[in-house]
Amino acid sequence: MTQEPTIDAKGLHLTFETNDGPVHALQDVNLEINKGDFVSFIGPSGCGKTTFLRCIAGLETPTSGHISVNGLTPDEARRVRAYGYVFQAAGLYPWRTIGGNIRLPLEIMGFSKFEMSQRVERVLELVDLTGFDKKFPWQLSGGMQQRASIARALAFDADILLMDEPFGALDEIVRDHLNEQLLQLWARTEKTIGFVTHSIPEAVYLSTKIVVMSPRPGRITDVIDSSLPKERPLDIRDSPEFISIAQRVRDGLRAGHAHV
Repeated sequence: MTQEPTIDAKGLHLTFETNDGPVHALQDVNLEINKGDFVSFIGPSGCGKTTFLRCIAGLETPTSGHISVNGLTPDEARRVRAYGYVFQAAGLYPWRTIGGNIRLPLEIMGFSKFEMSQRVERVLELVDLTGFDKKFPWQLSGGMQQRASIARALAFDADILLMDEPFGALDEIVRDHLNEQLLQLWARTEKTIGFVTHSIPEAVYLSTKIVVMSPRPGRITDVIDSSLPKERPLDIRDSPEFISIAQRVRDGLRAGHAHV
């Protein structure tokens, strides 16, 4: 029996009505994401990458077409907390400790103090922040804050992790380190990950599948299944296979621009 896709989009369109007229954010988007996939969305600014992620999360409503998450509507999936969401900025409350920030969704969901304590300890270990639970966000570097944000999204153990360009504001050395850590985290947790990025090397390094999108109206110009092994040291980026996949991503981005 074939497994149902974890995320399934068919003929998705989304048009925003503005004072300056309609903005066609997504056009005829068709995509299947399977359980355990690491899928990166790449394309120019304004191409609908984040909009599509927000459609998966039930934060935007498509104008037409169909999308399901774990067999549910995005709104139903949001209500049963099927996913964790990591935004571009860490979004930590400065008056709460790191542990307090991670506990927040668990408090809202009504977990016991003992269960919250266990979960906070576990996710801090997952993101290599053990011992930082009593620190405040301003006491942590930008990279550590973003890891705390990922820990918060993992705290209630959703199957799906949606990440909207979480490392875009970080310097290259920190970004490389977090890319390595994210791959290790994905290997340990076997989550299904949707990841928005502007970086071709980041998309190729992290993903099992790369979705290339065109300028507005956002369309998918290519879906690239990665042939790279699951174990990926950073120096794999110098390999002919990596360079070949990166070139295909570049070609897809150029093709998208050519059709505008």
